[in-house]
Amino acid sequence: MDITALLAKQVQECLKALYQLDAEASAIQLQKTKKEFEGDLTLVVFPFVKAARKKPADCAQEIGEWLVEHTLELKSFNVIQGFLNLSISPAYWMGCLEAISKEEHYGYKKAANDAKLVMVEYSSPNTNKPLHLGHVRNNLLGFSLARILEANGYKVVKTNIVNDRGIHICKSMLAWQKWFDGATPESSGKKGDHLVGDCYVAFDKHYKAEVKSLLPANFDELDDKVKEEATARAEAASPLMAEAHAMLRAWEAGDEKVRALWKMMNEWVYAGFDETYRALGVGFDKIYYESNTYLLGKDKVLEGLEKGLFFRKEDGSVWADLTGEGLDQKVLLRSDGTSVYMTQDIGTANLRFSEYPIDKMIYVVGNEQNYHFKVLSILLDRLGFAWGKGLVHFSYGMVELPEGKMKSREGTVVDADDLIEEMVATSRETSEELGKLDSCTPEEAENIVRMVGLGALKYFILKVDPRKNMTFNPKESIDFNGNTGPFIQYAYARIQSVLRKATEQGISYDTLANCHNDLNDKELSLIQHAAEFAAVVEQAGEEYSPALIANYVYDLVKEYNQFYHDYSILREENGDLKRFRLFLSAEIGKIIRDGMYLLGIDVPDRM
Repeated sequence: MDITALLAKQVQECLKALYQLDAEASAIQLQKTKKEFEGDLTLVVFPFVKAARKKPADCAQEIGEWLVEHTLELKSFNVIQGFLNLSISPAYWMGCLEAISKEEHYGYKKAANDAKLVMVEYSSPNTNKPLHLGHVRNNLLGFSLARILEANGYKVVKTNIVNDRGIHICKSMLAWQKWFDGATPESSGKKGDHLVGDCYVAFDKHYKAEVKSLLPANFDELDDKVKEEATARAEAASPLMAEAHAMLRAWEAGDEKVRALWKMMNEWVYAGFDETYRALGVGFDKIYYESNTYLLGKDKVLEGLEKGLFFRKEDGSVWADLTGEGLDQKVLLRSDGTSVYMTQDIGTANLRFSEYPIDKMIYVVGNEQNYHFKVLSILLDRLGFAWGKGLVHFSYGMVELPEGKMKSREGTVVDADDLIEEMVATSRETSEELGKLDSCTPEEAENIVRMVGLGALKYFILKVDPRKNMTFNPKESIDFNGNTGPFIQYAYARIQSVLRKATEQGISYDTLANCHNDLNDKELSLIQHAAEFAAVVEQAGEEYSPALIANYVYDLVKEYNQFYHDYSILREENGDLKRFRLFLSAEIGKIIRDGMYLLGIDVPDRM
């Protein structure tokens, strides 16, 4: 039983015995003892003072004496006014450490045959541009969340919906026809997703120039409202945009030439995406394509229209009236009959739930789409899907650079491939400066610098509360000190080095030495930290927060480093104590490894 639950039960029995008080479990407040006081857990006794008919300090003293006498797990207590500080016995913590050691992955739960199935959607790229820093945060959050949910005993299906159709890809296709002279990834020497992204930027450049040419000569002299109206008229009159929309209609009509061009350019992009996913260390169990699902959504919308759930405007567009839910009206089909993102999401959701027995659907999408998922949930529920209301939007904040926001159309994004290579290069440079690769072979050194570079990137992003916006600073992330991935990886490698030396010296640490009476406060604190891992994994799953795992591991490493600095391990003269410290180090290393695994981060055995 968890020590907090065990003590809460003991307190209930104590109150019954001393004061004939049947206390509700909710009235028993046990919390971590503040660092400035001696103890592990603190009981607030004020709720029981009336029944005891004693002063708070006297009540606490009486309860403390009863608990220590009747609870083997308690060593001692002290009273600070109305607070009872309880010290747990070293023997209990040794039992915890032994229990931890018997688990292959302490804190992980295995999925039962009847475990609930959770589908996690992340990445969701458009095929008109390469993955960028925003996609990196999305992929890392989604992949880590999937692992955390698996560690909580769920069956998990990782999915990706590729937005491979629509006006955005038509813009890139049209630009390629007009200005790229038949360029291919092979002829240009560029990854396919980068080449198509260049086409998208080129379209926007020409489109803006065209719109500017259609503005009135005295545009700069107009007031703001008139400027907006003039700009809207110019955009509506743009021949280039009209061509892009015509291409979209041709695609939806099945035009062979347009479809062939679309297929060729998308294949370039898919190859590029796959390369980036491999480099980033993420993957999927199932990939959906909007081109295969948008018609399903269109059918559902038309079906809803016939049932009176939606309405058609004079221009032929189909809308949902959500004013009754406190929102506005939402377009579901454009006047030309083409679909919007909402339509596609309806179709994809319908397809997924028909293919998998999903108990929970989680969408990992930035917080700028909060409105979209409120609407999606309402529309699915309105269309009669029982699971509509239960959809979860894992809404996360935007990631920016110290220089500010990124813009895809203007080509000012941080490319994911460039970022990965920059992180690896910075890792190599930093490691060489610090001499951390001197004893490694060239192959080992290259594996380590890539592991450290990616670990720095992933940890820096995942340690932040996902709901918050964040600024990514590559130089800060690669630091070997402080709350960074390399700091944690280095601590793990240090532990493995100590264990290797012990093995070389013929020192066995397979079993837990019986020396609990000789343990110091730092060793006991380390065991307590380790024992908390299971609760942190569970909380991270409930709150959808990889940051809880990241910061727990950092705190554990800080605690271990202090222990390592203050106490000798291999030079300890007491044989039992030496073996205990090796045993403890091995278990701390396992928890560091398993915690970082949940973040999608590898840890090196040597650095």
